[in-house]
Amino acid sequence: MDHGHMGGMASPPSPPSSTMNGSNGMMHHKMMMHMTFFWGTNAEVLFSKWPGSSTGMYYVCLLFVFALAVIVEWLSHCRLIKAGSSDVVCGLAQTFLHAIRVGLAYMVMLAVMSFNVGVFLVAVAGHTIGFLLFGSRVFKKPDPQDEKGSDLPPMSC
Repeated sequence: MDHGHMGGMASPPSPPSSTMNGSNGMMHHKMMMHMTFFWGTNAEVLFSKWPGSSTGMYYVCLLFVFALAVIVEWLSHCRLIKAGSSDVVCGLAQTFLHAIRVGLAYMVMLAVMSFNVGVFLVAVAGHTIGFLLFGSRVFKKPDPQDEKGSDLPPMSC
């Protein structure tokens, strides 16, 4: 019986020698990509090796994701375009604001895709606080002449 092949299948190719760790042949990985939620400050969010293993930088990362989520909500509910502007100027401004809002929303989504529970929680908290401040009736008085409410339509899924 031929023991070099299992069921007629060839064995998988060996890994390149640059990934081998010394003489014992063990694989060496610098960072493990998580595919399930995990707790911990040793994460990689948005950029390579950021925030790294520093606890302080992890908290800076959380603050950054929180701020991005609040800004997305602000852009979703703000009124930056004056009522008397021309249609072309309004259309270009709306398009620019939409591009910024969607880009920031995707950055928040990519941060959450790090599967770090802390990043997930601050993203949800940022959207919640942002909506409370800019989208709910708690901090703004309804304007009877303003049916639109913001320069941009609500984000749709």
